Amino acid sequence: MENQIQEAPSENSTKPKRTRRPNKRPKNNDDALNAVQANAQVNEETPSTGRAQNSIWSIEDFPVAKVEGKLRFHDLNLPDRVIKSIAEMGFEYCSEIQAETLPMTLLGYDIIGQAQTGTGKTAAFLIAMISDFLDYPLEEKRPNNFARGLIIAPTRELAIQIADEAIKLTSNCHLNVVTLVGGLSYEKQKIALETENVDILVATPGRLLDFARSRKVQLGKVECLVLDEADRMLSMGFIPDVKSIIRMTPHKELRQTMLFSATFPKDIQALAQQWTYFPKEVSVVPKEATNQNIDQVIYTVEADQKWPVLKQLINENGGQRTIIFANRRDETRDLYERLRKANINCAILSGEVAQDKRVKTLNNFKEGIIQVLVATDVAGRGIHVDNVELVVNYSLPEDPEDYVHRIGRTGRGGETGKSVSFASEDDAFMIPEIERVVGESIRCEYMVDTSL
Repeated sequence: MENQIQEAPSENSTKPKRTRRPNKRPKNNDDALNAVQANAQVNEETPSTGRAQNSIWSIEDFPVAKVEGKLRFHDLNLPDRVIKSIAEMGFEYCSEIQAETLPMTLLGYDIIGQAQTGTGKTAAFLIAMISDFLDYPLEEKRPNNFARGLIIAPTRELAIQIADEAIKLTSNCHLNVVTLVGGLSYEKQKIALETENVDILVATPGRLLDFARSRKVQLGKVECLVLDEADRMLSMGFIPDVKSIIRMTPHKELRQTMLFSATFPKDIQALAQQWTYFPKEVSVVPKEATNQNIDQVIYTVEADQKWPVLKQLINENGGQRTIIFANRRDETRDLYERLRKANINCAILSGEVAQDKRVKTLNNFKEGIIQVLVATDVAGRGIHVDNVELVVNYSLPEDPEDYVHRIGRTGRGGETGKSVSFASEDDAFMIPEIERVVGESIRCEYMVDTSL
């Protein structure tokens, strides 16, 4: 994919022949009045919605200087309620993926976007969806369980984090966010579908399909569909479920579809074209496969020296927020127990940990209550935490692509980070393949435990 927006092919026009929306969004000159009306709606809602009562707010309350080469959110003709939430989240300028996609998605175009995690793509598709729903409110009352927007993510952690960001971006309007993921209470999610407006539904494929097949959630009036980390859904075997779900939504001409993927194997390319309608294609991929803000090093060690070297590394970098990746659940359990016995503040995140506990653990890690997180790859892509200073590959990943995703947990948002990988006689043969994927040689050092 090219690093630019491509014009979509069409017989008569480059504009999508979408009947759901006009091709041009209205000017929001009456946003102050809209905000007052929204306040009335918000105030009428029950306390269970958790929505704060808004005061009159104007974009003039959020001055952002024009900077050459940067696109301000001010420049996108967004509803004031969205701008206010963006301001409260501390954002001023669009990231590259936001600057490339929002001018198109706000006009109603479908998007096929290639972008890594940590680039701001979550906010990119949420801002487009929320703005659309505010500009075009429902004209008639619907049952609660009819979803307006649907976001499908491959992992529970990613779905929960998307929902968290959606809640922040809708904090100044009446739109409601519902999350359906496996591992958490089915009954609570069922009650949410029955009692809350499902304006934005964030879900993993399996749990969503369970609810959809039993008609506890209705997808026949979905206006906007987002497929996030499509390549991950392919590798995890979710595509058959996703196909079943998409068949329950309106035809692609009657909905807006945004598909994002870090990589585009042929299967994903074919599905992207099948599921979208005259899409714009955007690629925001760094020239280097890995973030150049990350200092990478491989420690060659004897297998029985991994633990003492790891302990020494953590003690020497006391207080650093650290993620340690291992390949197997038993390995993560062993590491977790050893770290605890060494009085290191740690927690474990793997597929065998109950989902409610995983959510709590991840939140505690974000808030700095936990210093060291031991995780398997099943949770690797779901960990989107700022200010992770160190990532340790206790074992080299069996799939070289996972190396990129693992170390990508650090060096986010322009910060610097460090990754340390252990290579022993069991897995050192993986180094050349990993270097081929990242496109560069990785510094190797022979490491011994100097505390002996």
